[in-house]
Amino acid sequence: MTQKINTAIAGSLPKPAWLAEPEKLWAPWQLQGEALAQAKVDAMRLSVDDQLRAGITVIGDGEQTRQHFVTTFIDSLRGVDFVNRKTVRIRNRYDADVPVVIDRVSRGDSVFVEDAKRLRLLTKGPIKFTLPGPMTMIDTLYDDYYHSREKLAWAFAEILNEEAKELAAAGVDIIQFDEPAFNVFFDEVRDWGVKTLERAAQGLTCKSAVHICYGYGIEANIKWKQSLGDEWRQYEKVFPLLAQSTIDQVSLECQNSRVPMDLIELLRGKDVLVGAIDVATNTIETPEQVADVLRRALKFVEPKHLYGCTNCGMVPLSRAVANAKLQALVAGAEIVSKELG
Repeated sequence: MTQKINTAIAGSLPKPAWLAEPEKLWAPWQLQGEALAQAKVDAMRLSVDDQLRAGITVIGDGEQTRQHFVTTFIDSLRGVDFVNRKTVRIRNRYDADVPVVIDRVSRGDSVFVEDAKRLRLLTKGPIKFTLPGPMTMIDTLYDDYYHSREKLAWAFAEILNEEAKELAAAGVDIIQFDEPAFNVFFDEVRDWGVKTLERAAQGLTCKSAVHICYGYGIEANIKWKQSLGDEWRQYEKVFPLLAQSTIDQVSLECQNSRVPMDLIELLRGKDVLVGAIDVATNTIETPEQVADVLRRALKFVEPKHLYGCTNCGMVPLSRAVANAKLQALVAGAEIVSKELG
């Protein structure tokens, strides 16, 4: 019997040109009103179909209903001003005009539960839904109310937990919290970052995951990576904390990175989503290149805990490139699955 290596996407996939401007972060919608609402539904269906045709086994929504993986969630909360924005430094890398926290943050209706219900109807297999993590949320805002990153993170953790429980009730199998900020603010991760992440995932009836990467394939992130030296050891500070946490899965970046693969040993016992697809290049990986990453990871994680994944979201890529990369991911995972058999 073959030991199958499951596959998944980290989060976003490119949007169709009729929904949003292609290959661009924070791309404005091309439609409005009811036409936009229907277009988002259609785009999700296309995104799921692309994954199923490629053979991906854990299906996501491709974040087709969101302009941005963080701010779309925040846009639905009370206490945040999206009109009078301020400029902040995002993860110490680049400046962005962001919303401002002006009052106590709270959630009214659920933000993504209807999307999750639609996703659940589109496949009989396992589905994953992504949410921004508390630390990454506070790093994408200007705080003019709490005046404490920790206090605001705890407030967001409670809101995220409300949302996550409703997503689980809608049939989501894995809820992933995106925390690229974990690769930057190590003291805060140790002091309260992992704790707020656990609060966001508290009491879930499905699996929980955290995605930690080196960012989208945009210029600011690429320049930052070039400054990190011959070995990227940021994970070494975070993985031991996550190994002791209640989080079930960890998603990380490996393909074309300088992350020492043996750092995965620090996560022994957790599910590990190994990034075997580089989202910072239009070059399509060969199945053998994907298989090589997965083989090296298998020295430090049991096959039943290994998933093949993308390094990060693929929204800045073209649909043709993203689909080809998905096919390579599955083909590489199949090579390794047969070898294990």
